[in-house]
Amino acid sequence: MLIQISPSGSTPAKPLTGWPLLRLGFRPFYFVAAVFACLSIPFWIALFLGQVNVTMRVAPLLWHAHEMLFGFAVAVIVGFLMTAGKAWTGLATPRGASLAALAALWIAARLTALVGPYALYAVLDMMLLPIVAGILLNILLRSKNRRNLPLVLILALLALANLLFHLSASSVIAVPPMKALHAGLALVVMIECVMAGRVVPAFTAAVTPGLKISMHPRVEQVTLGLTGLALALWVFATPGPITVVSFSVAAGLHLYRQAQWHPWGTRSRPILWILHVSYAWIAVGFALLALAQAGLVNQSAGVHALAIGLTGGLIIGMITRTARGHTGRTLRSSTSEVVAYSLVILAALVRVFVPLAAPDWYVPALIVAALAWCVAFALYLYLYTPWLFSTRLDGKDG
Repeated sequence: MLIQISPSGSTPAKPLTGWPLLRLGFRPFYFVAAVFACLSIPFWIALFLGQVNVTMRVAPLLWHAHEMLFGFAVAVIVGFLMTAGKAWTGLATPRGASLAALAALWIAARLTALVGPYALYAVLDMMLLPIVAGILLNILLRSKNRRNLPLVLILALLALANLLFHLSASSVIAVPPMKALHAGLALVVMIECVMAGRVVPAFTAAVTPGLKISMHPRVEQVTLGLTGLALALWVFATPGPITVVSFSVAAGLHLYRQAQWHPWGTRSRPILWILHVSYAWIAVGFALLALAQAGLVNQSAGVHALAIGLTGGLIIGMITRTARGHTGRTLRSSTSEVVAYSLVILAALVRVFVPLAAPDWYVPALIVAALAWCVAFALYLYLYTPWLFSTRLDGKDG
């Protein structure tokens, strides 16, 4: 009797089926997020400067803030979780037609925001997060992976913030729509704090010979707890000294937390230093929000420090690193990626600090920051689109 075995002694891999773009969640969602990043910001700047005349379903500023949060950032979060969820649990996440349906739902919401009735836009926009939360909850419970269950709660709260935004924008409830958007940003920041605390030190230790990073559970608990408190006070309470102190202490704790991750050791590794540099923006953003609560600076500076520096920086860092890993490529940045990283950080620096230092340069600062942002994500698309649309280099599924 002849017995056939694979070279590794394991069962031969099943033949790959289906369009590569729809084999794992990161592929379509990273792609559409990067395209949206390139298109939406020039459109917003043109709206702001009065260069285009479009009848918006909501005020242009609200559209911009909502779409960068619940459009751009949520697309990346969904792509990441639908990819990481499979790695965490060993269970399948949506692929093929079901993954295409999720991506199509996201795209439909973005288009309807501009050309459809508001009610349809709101319904389409509110569907994705509950569906993704349900998918993630299902695989986490089936695999008894309780460590990541808090992420499901944060997704549910993010969906609630989105609901409140649409109810407010439709004048159904008497809540300022910007408050709902601040709540959404706060929840995204919490996701980033949790995930960065896991992946950044792990990535750093993995490539630094002899480095051991000790995570102190009490420091982690206090830092995350005070972060949640400061953000909750910002969203729900009136400006006051308690919020100022909470943000100030939380900023210091995040600096201390990051110092334990040995960020200086990543100077020669751009694919790592972008994560460390981006995470440092949380301390900057919290410090600026503390000053804003005291009436010393405009709140917009702190919001954009968290939205561009922290969120944008972590996104460009993670969508390069995870896409490289899950397409079978080496975890080393090319020159194009280093330029993209630098441009996102430049966009944050210009957008946050130029208006503070020279208010008369506000409009030029917006244009320069927008240009840097767009070129960064255009570089991502130039390099990664062929990879996202093709099979892994190692021939594996995913």
